[in-house]
Amino acid sequence: MAETRKLYRSRSNRQVAGVCGGLAQYFNLDVTLIRILFVVLAVLGGSGLVIYLAMWIIVPNEPAAAA
Repeated sequence: MAETRKLYRSRSNRQVAGVCGGLAQYFNLDVTLIRILFVVLAVLGGSGLVIYLAMWIIVPNEPAAAA
């Protein structure tokens, strides 16, 4: 059976809360691209900051064994 992917905040690739690192791992993208996207969204209306804070609260930390 295929393993189900889960979204976690990264423990190893974090600057603030690990949201961008977790998204990069989940979507298999470069973390810099995700960070730039959040900065652009934050500058253009502030939605990037709101989304980041919501994900910080909602998305759980990566389990210690997976890090």
